[in-house]
Formats: sequence, C-alpha cells, structure tokens
Amino acid sequence: MLTAKALFLASLGVGSFLKAPMVEAQPRAAAPHPVMVPIRSIGPRERERIAQHLLALPQHDRYLRFGYAASDEQVQRYVDGLDFERDELFGIYNRRLELIAMAHLAFAPADQQQDCAEFGVSVAVHARGRGYGARLFERAVVVARNEGVGMLFIHALSENAAMLKIARNAGATVVRSGSESEAHLELPAATFDSRMSEIALQHFAQVDYQLKTRAKQFWSFLGELQEIRSGVRAARDKSAA
Repeated sequence: MLTAKALFLASLGVGSFLKAPMVEAQPRAAAPHPVMVPIRSIGPRERERIAQHLLALPQHDRYLRFGYAASDEQVQRYVDGLDFERDELFGIYNRRLELIAMAHLAFAPADQQQDCAEFGVSVAVHARGRGYGARLFERAVVVARNEGVGMLFIHALSENAAMLKIARNAGATVVRSGSESEAHLELPAATFDSRMSEIALQHFAQVDYQLKTRAKQFWSFLGELQEIRSGVRAARDKSAA
C-alpha cells in the first residue's frame, strides 16, 4: 500500500496537462507499481453529472447497482435524495470531465449505530476492466476509518460477482442469503498515516481535475480559433473567385 508520503509526492509531481491523464491509461499487467488513479470528492453542484452517469448505465447494470431494475425516474429520485452533508461521494473523471466511475459511502443516520457505513459503486461500461471499482473501495475505506467507522458493509446481489470480488479481495466476510449477499469488513482505527493519505489523495485528485479543466478549455479555444480561421479562409477564397 502506498504511504502518505508517497501519495503526497505523487500529487505534486503531476505532469503537463497536455499529456494523457493517468485515469485514461490502461493498466499494464507487468507494471511493477499500481498506477495512481485520481479520485475526487463529489459535491452537490455535481448532481447533474451523477445523474448522467447513472442514467447511462444499461438496465442490467442498474439492477446490479440498486438491487432492482431502477427506472429513469427512480434513478433521478436517488440522485435528488443524496445527502452530501452526511455521506461521502467520490468520482473518477476522464479528460472530458465526464464522470466515468463513482462511489457512495453512506453513513448511518443519526438514530442508528454511528460506527457503520455502506459502500456502493458504479462504473461506466467503457471504463470497465481498469480496477476503478477496487480503487474507489480503497478510497472509501480510508475515509471511513478517518470518520471513526469500525464496520463497512456492502449489500449486493449474489450475481454481482465484480462487487463481491472487490469485497473478498479486501478481506471482507461475505454471507450469502439466496439472491442477495452481504459483505462486512472490520476497519482498524484511524492513524496519522491514514489521515495524511486522505489529504494527499484529495490533493492529487484536485490538481488532476484542475489540469483537465484547463486542458479542456485550451482545446476548446483552439477549436474555436480553427473555425474562425476556416471562415476567414473561405471568405477570402470566395472574394477572390
């Protein structure tokens, strides 16, 4: 596992915004070290992006994510009801600033046991096979520990092999009951390193997001400039004819 120092140094060493962002890179089987994936906290101003991401999921993926065949209206109702004050949401963005993977770390309501939380995740179809679900789970574990959570739960359909694999690989205990399964993972208490890791991860993701924003603005400007040049050239050719 990467230390807080290594994460912080990596966050300061982000390359030029003209380079392909790390989130776009395909994982290499022979790579000696895992590629860092920028995972950014999601706030209430990004409800529309969350809705776009979830509504773009195929029907079967919605079924696996929510445990039922959620309609567009039900998905929108879920998005509208997100409590950003209580819960934590994280996302992975591509270079077009599209949300391609997201996780929801839901903490227990005030009237329930406070040291428990639940994890849910979704990944866009075109972004599968890159380990994003596992990375989001790792990030959720760090945040949950730092918030004093001692038990992290995952409720999933038994056929959701990808989600259950993430849980088992993290050391969670998985109990199957018919068509549904429940995984629970005991979390150690927060440490100085876990708190510094969360700060470094968030800083790394924020820097990456800002660079992608600038790159998108830059390429948009070049596109507009190219259109203007094409228009001027066409007008010149027409007047010379």
